[in-house]
Amino acid sequence: MKQFASGHAMQSAWVVDDLDAAVDSWLKVGVGPFFFVEYTAELFENTTYRGSPSPISMKIALAQAGDMQIELIEPTGEQKNIYRDTVPEGTTAFHHLCYWSDDIDAEIASLVAQGYEVAATGQVAGGGATFAYVDTSPVLGHMTELLTYSDDIKGLFDMVAAASIDWDGSDPKRRLG
Repeated sequence: MKQFASGHAMQSAWVVDDLDAAVDSWLKVGVGPFFFVEYTAELFENTTYRGSPSPISMKIALAQAGDMQIELIEPTGEQKNIYRDTVPEGTTAFHHLCYWSDDIDAEIASLVAQGYEVAATGQVAGGGATFAYVDTSPVLGHMTELLTYSDDIKGLFDMVAAASIDWDGSDPKRRLG
């Protein structure tokens, strides 16, 4: 049997309607601190949604829970987007698992050959990491994100993880960028 994606899932993501309220819920169970970032369409290049050019904009908060990064996503803007495909507006729900990819094109081709549809693609502006969301929801109940490895993004993720080690509950909400 073909391996689903390289490596193990390193991130679990939820789509939320109210980012601050969602973060507060996670903080109550001891996950934190959370790092907030707002992504506007200008921060991405070559973004597609279901095969057509489409901007991506969202607010996110990142934290670490053991070996798993937690990403909370509040979509912004009026355009159709990958996040509302499986999580309708007005609800909060699990959305995707994310995997690092050493060869995103090969992994996308493998998943497409298995009958999955590419739901969204893009690149961080300035030649940054490439990402793809594959619609695995009919079989797995969630999307799958593939993310090309980038030292910059890995550095950010490592900083988030390091902040969670022996976190004492102080400064629970932190801004990035």
